[in-house]
Amino acid sequence: MAKKISIVRHTADALAARRKRGGSLTDWTKAAATTRAQLEKSIAADRDETGMAIDWDNATIELPQPKAVLNMRVDRSVLAFFRKTGRGYQTRINAVLRAFVEAQHRQR
Repeated sequence: MAKKISIVRHTADALAARRKRGGSLTDWTKAAATTRAQLEKSIAADRDETGMAIDWDNATIELPQPKAVLNMRVDRSVLAFFRKTGRGYQTRINAVLRAFVEAQHRQR
């Protein structure tokens, strides 16, 4: 028996138009109508949730450390490469530097 797929696809333009109208991307009527039993059954059927037990009594909140402000000189070609990747290029530069640091730690 094939698993029922409830994935709905929308174009970026359709989602942007919906946001402008104030429409939520969540079907709150469907969510509110879901019973606890239906929710538990859905969780139990999810293979990613198998054996997962979370002890919320001992859960902690860990806030990310603030990033340091840095003015740095890099080759124009390096900066151009990252800028071409679009919005978030500074985050990607940070990820590359973090990966390098972690690789150095593993070698030691």
